[in-house]
Amino acid sequence: MHGRPRNVLKEEDTAALSAKAEKLRLLQSHFLANHHNRIYTKEALEENAKLLENNPEWHTAWNYRKLAVESFLTDSHSDPETVKSVLDEELRVVENALRKNFKSYGAWHHRKWVLSKGHSSIDKELRLLAAFQKADARNFHAWNYRRFVTTLMKIPDEEELKYTEEVIGANFSNYSAWHNRSILLSNLLKRKAEGYFPKEIVLEGEFELVHNAIFTDPDDQSGWFYHLWLIDQMVKIDAPLLVSSWPSHGLNITLQGNKCLHGSGLSVLNSTLPNTGTLPIILYFNQAVEGIDSSTVNVKSELLNGDLVWKPLSTNNSNNAQVWVAYLNIGNLDVQRSKTYVIEINLGHSKGIVSSNGYDYGHASRVTFELCIQSAYTESVEQQDGKITSEIDHIPTTSGRCEEAIVNEISQFRDLLSEIDCKIGKLTLARLLTALDSMPSPRANNMVHTEEILQLYDDLMRLDPTHYLYYKDEHSLVLLRQITSSRESLLPYCYYKKDATEAVPGYVCLRLQNLSLSRMGSIENLLWVQMLDLSHNQLRSIEGLEAMQLLSCLNLSHNKLGSFNALGPLRLIKSLKVLDISYNEIGSHTIDTRRYLCSSPLCHTEEFAWDQFETLTDSIHISAAKFWEPFLIFQSMKLTQLDIKGNAVADEIFGSFIIRVLPTLKWLDEEDLS
Repeated sequence: MHGRPRNVLKEEDTAALSAKAEKLRLLQSHFLANHHNRIYTKEALEENAKLLENNPEWHTAWNYRKLAVESFLTDSHSDPETVKSVLDEELRVVENALRKNFKSYGAWHHRKWVLSKGHSSIDKELRLLAAFQKADARNFHAWNYRRFVTTLMKIPDEEELKYTEEVIGANFSNYSAWHNRSILLSNLLKRKAEGYFPKEIVLEGEFELVHNAIFTDPDDQSGWFYHLWLIDQMVKIDAPLLVSSWPSHGLNITLQGNKCLHGSGLSVLNSTLPNTGTLPIILYFNQAVEGIDSSTVNVKSELLNGDLVWKPLSTNNSNNAQVWVAYLNIGNLDVQRSKTYVIEINLGHSKGIVSSNGYDYGHASRVTFELCIQSAYTESVEQQDGKITSEIDHIPTTSGRCEEAIVNEISQFRDLLSEIDCKIGKLTLARLLTALDSMPSPRANNMVHTEEILQLYDDLMRLDPTHYLYYKDEHSLVLLRQITSSRESLLPYCYYKKDATEAVPGYVCLRLQNLSLSRMGSIENLLWVQMLDLSHNQLRSIEGLEAMQLLSCLNLSHNKLGSFNALGPLRLIKSLKVLDISYNEIGSHTIDTRRYLCSSPLCHTEEFAWDQFETLTDSIHISAAKFWEPFLIFQSMKLTQLDIKGNAVADEIFGSFIIRVLPTLKWLDEEDLS
């Protein structure tokens, strides 16, 4: 393991190992019998201790000791001194086990459990840690335990921060020390401890510290990872912000006599919205938040006669989501024709909206749009220019000091890369340039470095094929950010579709095909899109599309979607009618590896109509194990057209199955079902 050569064992060594294995099997047999019969005698615990000293990784053996201690502590005759003696014995057993393997998860966890009881002295813990960290200064388990102990001992974070600096000074190739420093510094910055505010000044000092490591040995990655963390701290805005909405600020929406919706304003082009009689209102934040309801989001309009119900657009049934939606049922409203209704959305005026990191939404935001009822179509005379995203009142900007720090870092890394060809240096430069372009600064020239960033990722894909997919994803995100950054950059990808018989405007189709995209991004700029062509790309995931609540037609053909699980976000789009997933890789893989690498919407919390599913599978004599995923994905959808040909799963049996699951379906693989 880890490049260590295996030596051929001598005959006497083999005999010794066999005897040791036999002794260990006997200990295991006795232990399991004691565990099964709940025997917690002194002799049983001594045998267990011998077992753990030989095999510290057996979690069941550690759990047995916890049960034994709990059984003893519930004994009413136990005096404090005896309790302390029992727990001290547990600490001794752990210490012996750690001397056998000081990277044992079970041993470190058991030691934490014993100390958390509060009956043991913690005075010797730092000395014990010093001994283990002397043997291996980068032992991640020991550093994790150190944070636990220093919290118990109430050692200030400032003092521990100095300790990490001493360790890094002795050996800057200590990733665990850098990681511990990031945790300590995060705590100090979050509570604005004395000497650690403003954060820009603190982070500038950290950049100087990490430069010593990076420029001394560019091939050592420990300092690089800490530098990447510093970039994120420098540019991120801790508090949640509303960055986009639909309808966008200033949008004018016209409801025709036939209940079609026509929009003008900050959308790229005028367009007809789906004939559903339902208007989605979408709030898109810069990070996941909770607490969106009528008490935190105030919607004002004479059109409304009650509170809107807000729902998180989350594929894992979480109440924490980056995108929230409420549906305005226009078909049930008593409205006057030719009258314009103003709808105003205010948030941030009261507490309750909180990010997953515990930060409050404290910045007042306002979005206003107009809704008008017409008996016939009239062309809108007002067509505003500007960004596609909503105009939120005064989005906070980063300080000039942050911008100057990033510019300085860019200059230094350009110099470094002019002397050596360093892969992680190229990645860091790409992230620095991306951070500079993404800064909400009045002085920043957004997207000016896009071509250089794309070239850096192209170089990295060539130089480092092991991480090709990661670089490809980052390349895709940068490209989409460039395309969606303004009206001018987006217009070449828009196709205006209008039937010659239509009396009202048609749809705008956004064509993003043949761009070699492997991941979707910049969705906050695409909330207005109704028809989206993503064909002939390399998409393995469509995470984020659930925010596009106006989407009625989606082309995902000729991509690399490997399972129905990847289509989970589409279940949250009520307006979707036409879906093309032909020529992907659905059914080609016996195991859906994405389920184990990414968060899956197909979890046990999903509502699943088992009775309906079993009746359906029994009626057409198909395998339930093979078809439960497509049933879960499609059962709640109202598709009228579906193309799935070119996938391994697409056969006659599946066609028969999907027709029954989707009673609204009129076309399947270009065949008229009527």
